[in-house]
Amino acid sequence: MIHKPQNRGAETFACQLSGHLVALGHQVEIVALFSGEASLPYKGEIHNLNASPGTRFFDVKAWKRLAGIIRSFKPDIVQANAGDTLKYAVFSKLFFRWKTPILFRNASEVGRYLNSNFQKHYNSFLYRHIGWVASVSKASEQDLLRQFSFLKGKTEVLPVGLEEKKEIPPVKLNPASVNHIVHVGGFSFEKNHKGLLRILKLVLDMDDQVHLHLVGDGPLKKEIELEVKKMRLVTRVSFHGFVNNPLSYINAGNVLVLPSIIEGLPGVLLEAMFCRTPVVAYNVGGISEIVNPETGYLIEKDNEEAFAKTVGELLASSDPIRLAKANEMVRKKFINKNIALKFVNSYRKLVEGEE
Repeated sequence: MIHKPQNRGAETFACQLSGHLVALGHQVEIVALFSGEASLPYKGEIHNLNASPGTRFFDVKAWKRLAGIIRSFKPDIVQANAGDTLKYAVFSKLFFRWKTPILFRNASEVGRYLNSNFQKHYNSFLYRHIGWVASVSKASEQDLLRQFSFLKGKTEVLPVGLEEKKEIPPVKLNPASVNHIVHVGGFSFEKNHKGLLRILKLVLDMDDQVHLHLVGDGPLKKEIELEVKKMRLVTRVSFHGFVNNPLSYINAGNVLVLPSIIEGLPGVLLEAMFCRTPVVAYNVGGISEIVNPETGYLIEKDNEEAFAKTVGELLASSDPIRLAKANEMVRKKFINKNIALKFVNSYRKLVEGEE
């Protein structure tokens, strides 16, 4: 189950994982709650529940449609992948009494979104009706267990991965005569684009031959475009929107930056490591599980001066040994076809535990 066809990490990985599961001989049906225009990396049909955003807390029609798909397909596992998927899965199961166990993929830090007792109690109710949790990082798992200790013994860490690429199509970043900083991510508050613009200003104080490339789309894009004008950075920042080949932009950059305030285990850092592009990121979520002194540059959250200083130093000179170690780590631990086998093992444990 996915929230909707959109160019976001959770949906993209769910579709890539599904493709590998099919290649391993398993049967998969992907169901989206809401309509979306994105073209996701999955060759099969993506069913749409046509859920109603206005009634998503009591969308009986969509719950019934989901129950119909489950009764027809007869899956061994229902996997809910972020967004509202867990909510719809649990209420469909309770109202229409299907028995299939639910696995929830925890791709972020749940505790950062729980702002009231109601939210915590509501989520506690949902989690009590699932059979297993696959957390994207150790940090995500620990955060979940701090909030909902009753899940102890029902979780494990299953990271996000990459599709192995033999060739990365080239792309030219302009202007050609400067160093290029690349950021890939949706325009949402978690990605901290305003903080990134402040960091850019600090970098420009050290080296004025720098250009920032923002790859992605999202609800806050117009706000960030206005902020760029307000900060007089129009000639220093390019907005590329959603692209089908983000690796090409990462590969062409001198450094990839990720000053996020919330993360699970961002695939974009793995993509940069695969491309041997240096990474600088805030120490949030599970980022420290892949970025360390051997693989990249980890900055404590909100330390914009240290972040900018590190970027400036990297633009002057990178470390090929560190880049090689980062690339090796990704190839050994974070390739999707291997991660798919770990998911199959989890499915097996969940099904056998339900028998």
